[in-house]
Amino acid sequence: MFGIYLKRELSRRKKAALVIAMGLALGIALVITVNSVSAGMTQAQDKVLKSLYGLGTDMTVTKAQSAPKAGSSQGPNFKFDAKSSSKSSQSSDRVMTQGGQALKSSLVEKVAAQKGVASAVGALSLNVTKVDGSFTQGKAKSSTSSGNSQQQGGPGGNGQPQVQGGGANFNVNSYSVAGVDVTDQALGPLATMKITSGKTFTSAQTNAKVAVVSKSYAKEKKYKVGSTFKVSGTKYTVIGIATPDSSESTTDVYLPLKQAQSLGDAKNKVTTIYVKATDSKQISTVKKTIQSNISGTTVTTSSDLASTVSGSLSTASNLAGSVGKWLSITVLIAAFLVAALLTSSAVSRRVREFGTLKALGWPSRKVTRQVVGESMVNGLIGGGLGIVLGLAAAYTVTAISPKLQAELGSSGGGGGMGGGMGGPGGGGPGQQATKNTLEIALTAPVSLTTIALAVGLAVAGGLIAGAMGGWRASRMRPADALRSVS
Repeated sequence: MFGIYLKRELSRRKKAALVIAMGLALGIALVITVNSVSAGMTQAQDKVLKSLYGLGTDMTVTKAQSAPKAGSSQGPNFKFDAKSSSKSSQSSDRVMTQGGQALKSSLVEKVAAQKGVASAVGALSLNVTKVDGSFTQGKAKSSTSSGNSQQQGGPGGNGQPQVQGGGANFNVNSYSVAGVDVTDQALGPLATMKITSGKTFTSAQTNAKVAVVSKSYAKEKKYKVGSTFKVSGTKYTVIGIATPDSSESTTDVYLPLKQAQSLGDAKNKVTTIYVKATDSKQISTVKKTIQSNISGTTVTTSSDLASTVSGSLSTASNLAGSVGKWLSITVLIAAFLVAALLTSSAVSRRVREFGTLKALGWPSRKVTRQVVGESMVNGLIGGGLGIVLGLAAAYTVTAISPKLQAELGSSGGGGGMGGGMGGPGGGGPGQQATKNTLEIALTAPVSLTTIALAVGLAVAGGLIAGAMGGWRASRMRPADALRSVS
């Protein structure tokens, strides 16, 4: 009886039911869209952050660079030997550590032993500045004419020889190098890279003269697997070419850690310690533990680094996270109120119907159940339409894939996360010390949780509308039906 009556009444009032359902659908669709875009913003920020620290890396440990002593110079310097030939090629490499003050390798084990730390590996970040070119020796010439001797020999016209021609032509090339712990590559600089040609390091190549280069650097230098290059006179063979999982690589060359330490004259030293926590929910606690037990170090988490992200990505994320959510809540509340008012108004127009039903013996609870049942169906229809509209909006955003820019500033403390990779905060000659701009395509993924939320909102909207309409219907008396008869 309940189902038959419910079906008949909804069929009679299709337009009213559709208006109520559409009001709920718009509110639910907006909630789905905002949640999906917010999830896309989170994914975009994760891509940005993963370009700076290894997958699975929860934090990094660095040490701020100490202030240089008065009168000292930490800048690069180059020395060339004098040659007797008139034209001689010269080449020199200047290798410097970057990303903060060097730490003892033994500190890696100490960090790994801290409570809440699952694993820790060290990495050494270097900057290589290569200067190569040639000097051309000038030639001494003298003039025999007295007039020219007056000009070339200066006052008195002694006819002294003058050096003509000669000079120097040098090219300067700067690139970043990361020393990788080849025994544990799941953390550290190579964790965000995918080998697209050749192979990565093996655990036996702890001190081998081999290298992995980034795809962009390989393209610039025309390197292939098997190519060789020299750094400070040491020849390295390219065994692999790597592509970043997202954005652009901030490191050009990857070497075994021991080789990097040898090049940088930093035996048993690292510049960055990559840390993975046993529980991602306890990262802040682990950070405090490391800072209190290992003095002088700076611990940077992904959330710390996220605060340095600016640009259109940050603006859009803030907009979706604050204005968008408040707007969706406001529209949803308005949709619920409109549905409740429309349902209440529909009940008022059914005075004769409900009064007659009560006169025939229907108790108030049965009348209330009828109204709530109709409202629940309207709510579910609205929820279904809202899900369809929300999915369409999310698909449209993903199909368009608007480009957002993220500017990554230094998080301070001598490099921050990614400082060991020549990234923001890494600094060094030829590197961007404070900012790195990345371009990310925005998507709007819809999760099952969002769909479940939409269904819950549809049910809630139906209950709210039904509760108000049912309360109105339950207060009617059979005499009301008789007074409304014309």
